[in-house]
Amino acid sequence: MAAPRAEVVIDLDHLRHNVAHLDALAADAETMAVVKADGYGHGAVEVARAALEAGATWLGSCSLAEALHLREHGLTAPVLAWLDPPGTDYAPGVARGVDLSASSVRQLAEISAAATRAGRTARVHLKVDTGLSRNGCPPADWPELVERAARTPNVEVHAVWSHLAVADEIGHPATDAQAERFDDAYREARAAGLDPRRHLANSAAVLTRPDLHFDLVRPGIAVYGLNPVPVPADLRPVMTFRSVVALTKRVPAGEAVSYGLTWTSKSDTTLALVTAGYADGVPRALSNRVHVWLNGRRHPVVGRVCMDQVVVDCGDHPVAEGDEVVLFGTGAHGEPTAREWADTAGTIDYEIVTGMYRPRVVRTYRGRR
Repeated sequence: MAAPRAEVVIDLDHLRHNVAHLDALAADAETMAVVKADGYGHGAVEVARAALEAGATWLGSCSLAEALHLREHGLTAPVLAWLDPPGTDYAPGVARGVDLSASSVRQLAEISAAATRAGRTARVHLKVDTGLSRNGCPPADWPELVERAARTPNVEVHAVWSHLAVADEIGHPATDAQAERFDDAYREARAAGLDPRRHLANSAAVLTRPDLHFDLVRPGIAVYGLNPVPVPADLRPVMTFRSVVALTKRVPAGEAVSYGLTWTSKSDTTLALVTAGYADGVPRALSNRVHVWLNGRRHPVVGRVCMDQVVVDCGDHPVAEGDEVVLFGTGAHGEPTAREWADTAGTIDYEIVTGMYRPRVVRTYRGRR
């Protein structure tokens, strides 16, 4: 059987290790494994099952559609959906027991109307903006939101929550400022007659701010083994991206490679054609800037990254058609990592791994399913 032209291998045992480690760090709180964006490109359903086996008790999705996808695949754990456009019909979510987030009186009213249509109480998490200035209720509007929520009979306020802006920058004063605003919002919710739980900590705060763990933590990128903070953590990268050598050729010195002829061989060399390009998740910005792992050593990508392929300079080292190529992996053997790609491309590793959710990239799982 031929090897896939482009493949991501997802190590579920590594994922279980990461979730168990994060859960232990926040031992006094429950753990919500965030599986939005199809599990950060790793496969939401498979990731969710493994995370729950490893100790997570909640799941986090972005949209209601993502949450309902989990329900349709038999996942019954509590799941929170927090970002949908105005006019979304929340009734299917209420009917399936999906927790919903409200950042405004309008959203709260939409959820209440959906609860009426569904014939059951909606469980809601009220989100306050503590300084990210993105989603979340502005502090000036928060008293009205919590008072309205306390008076809405078919809405149960389960939690208040917010999201941190710079928790990955250890010691940044904005994190303490956000924590103070969050505490103020919690007190206002209590004064309105609510008795909510609290959740604030993302991956970075799980790793570095135990004082912000509260009742529930929401690790995202750390679940997938990528460390958002510049301190060591016992995390194991979950995704390996690999391809295959489709063709090799010997070229003389002075021969140029790929569109634009941006690289020219300085001596006679062997080139390997690899069947993964920017349509498969290899950023074009990495042209002439990264290496791959091939036959036990690193070799540079030369010339521009194309839609379907890259060219690798193997020098005088042996290479054959059909050889496996690791574009990024755990780094345990010296291969490039998603973080290395991100640093080189001027982005974050979140974008690298979520960018692997592509129709023609085969996804394979390793470890117990």
